[in-house]
Amino acid sequence: MNPHLTAMSRQLPIGRDAAAVRQRIETVERLLEGLIRIPGTNRRMGLDVIIDLIPVAGSTIGAGFGAYLAWEARNLGMSKTQVARMAGNIAFDWALGMIPLVGAVPDFFFRSNTRNLRIVKRHLDRHHPATATIEARR
Repeated sequence: MNPHLTAMSRQLPIGRDAAAVRQRIETVERLLEGLIRIPGTNRRMGLDVIIDLIPVAGSTIGAGFGAYLAWEARNLGMSKTQVARMAGNIAFDWALGMIPLVGAVPDFFFRSNTRNLRIVKRHLDRHHPATATIEARR
C-alpha cells in the first residue's frame, strides 16, 4: 500500500469540531491535488488529475470529492455565498475535465480543491482561530 495513503488515513480525525474538520479537508485536498511530486519539477499532482484521464466519469468523480469539501464547509456554518463560490470552482473544474483526455491539463493548473481549501481556511481562521496551524512547505 502507498505509504502516503496510509499516513493520510491515520490523519483523518472524526468529529464535528473545527479542528477536526480543518484536518480532514487539508488531508483530502492533499490527496486530490498534491499526492505525488512530478519528477524533475517542483509541481505536485494528485488523484483529481489522474482520475480526470477517465472520460466523463473521472471528472464527475473528482467533482464528487470536491462536493465533499463544500459539504464540510456548509456544516461549519459558512455563508451561502462562500459555499456557492466553492460550488462554482467545482463546476468549472468539472467542465474542464469533461474535455476528453485533454481536460486533465487545465485541471492540473486550475486546482479547484486548493482554491476551495483557501476559502474554508479563511473562514476557520476568522471564526475558529484556535484551529490555525503553521503551514509547512510540501
